[in-house]
Amino acid sequence: MSITIIGTGYVGLVTGACLAEQGNSVFCLDLDQGKIDLLNSGGIPIYEPGLKELINRNMEAGRLTFSTDVAASVAHSSVQFIAVGTPPDEDGSADLQYVLAAARNIGRHMTGNKVVVDKSTVPVGTAKKVSAAIRAELAARFVIPPPTSAIPAKAGIHPPTFSVVSNPEFLKEGSAVEDFIRPDRIVLGVSDDAAGQQALAIMCQLYAPFNRSHDRTCVMDVSSAEFTKYAANAMLATRISFMNELASLAEQVGADIELVRQGIGSDPRIGNSFLYAGTGYGGSCFPKDIQALIRTGGQHGQVLRLLEAVEAINHDQKQVLAQKVFVRYGRELVGKTFALWGLAFKPNTNDMRDAPSRMVISALLRAGAHIQAHDPVAADEARRVLALDFADAPALLEKLQFMDKPMEAVQGADALIIVTEWKAYQSPNWPALKNAMKATVIFDGRNLYEPRDIKSQGIEYHSIGRVINAHR
Repeated sequence: MSITIIGTGYVGLVTGACLAEQGNSVFCLDLDQGKIDLLNSGGIPIYEPGLKELINRNMEAGRLTFSTDVAASVAHSSVQFIAVGTPPDEDGSADLQYVLAAARNIGRHMTGNKVVVDKSTVPVGTAKKVSAAIRAELAARFVIPPPTSAIPAKAGIHPPTFSVVSNPEFLKEGSAVEDFIRPDRIVLGVSDDAAGQQALAIMCQLYAPFNRSHDRTCVMDVSSAEFTKYAANAMLATRISFMNELASLAEQVGADIELVRQGIGSDPRIGNSFLYAGTGYGGSCFPKDIQALIRTGGQHGQVLRLLEAVEAINHDQKQVLAQKVFVRYGRELVGKTFALWGLAFKPNTNDMRDAPSRMVISALLRAGAHIQAHDPVAADEARRVLALDFADAPALLEKLQFMDKPMEAVQGADALIIVTEWKAYQSPNWPALKNAMKATVIFDGRNLYEPRDIKSQGIEYHSIGRVINAHR
């Protein structure tokens, strides 16, 4: 099958590469010439395990093409995936300008029938706006005489038809390729008319290779499909903020949040996923999707009090590590050096969007500290986003150094701060670390270590909701 993917971000690249891997002919469109040049030269604009190899293999096989040619992208396929960004607007709502621009381009250039697939995360009602945008472009190109007109019908006078499908993505950064190849569900929102059912048949054929062991397809109406994506992310974000709020209380009452997690996670009605206390969620999805859902509620006269609390708790949680540092050393940190392990918002990605490390770095640098930071893949992206964060005080970034190795970052440090749970940080050489540091103090924002084990080595350990417990 021939497929067009509009947008070469996380969703577009993973979707295009994985569909090409199944033998489809995939045309990936992006209007950023620099990004397309990078992809055509064998590079990749993001870090995602296994993705670069997948892209290069399918490019070499001739199944995957990258281009800025809009007309060619529309002509390539009867199935057009819209996978562009939907960043938060100033009021928190999803900015649909790129989605609607893609829809207008489809309508402007289509000459045959199309299935238009909304893969981007979009609020309820977006499919209707996409349909309207395509229709407006078609109306500008085709003049259809009224039924009572004496003008004879001409071949080609009627515009091509299309149907809009909602097919939200459920990809986790760091395991996106695996999530696409082995999905836990494939949500398809279609209309109940003949065009919608025909589009459903095409989408089921496209996803058949991913349904061989059992059918994971969830078919529903378009609005429900659009809402499902937001509801899923809202639930996961709620679990994270729930545990982070309990972790703060656990520290006050002397409970161990890890034991609590095990106790409640063993209940099959609750489960263990997304119950880990830490420094809050970040990335490209949860923050903007929670804001967008809150905004949607406001537009319909409903205050989503739970989600407002989830967002507020997460904002405060990102400041917890810095606050722990201030409690330990005071608010004046001139002359103090801190090692920082982890910059990306989560492991196996270089994504710095809403990363907790940004708030930690900002708080400490503005307090006069020096920081020696390490991340396996995110240093370059961190340099870019931090330059924007410190646009008001660029000189402060002179006190931030990026180190090539974790042990280089701790050299001469007064304390180590762990923000991202990369595997490379989970089993350090403790004697070497103690020898390298000026003082062995650790602020662990991801609870990587057992407090009893660390303190038995003479290391001062500050975690998130953890205590030494006689049962561990």
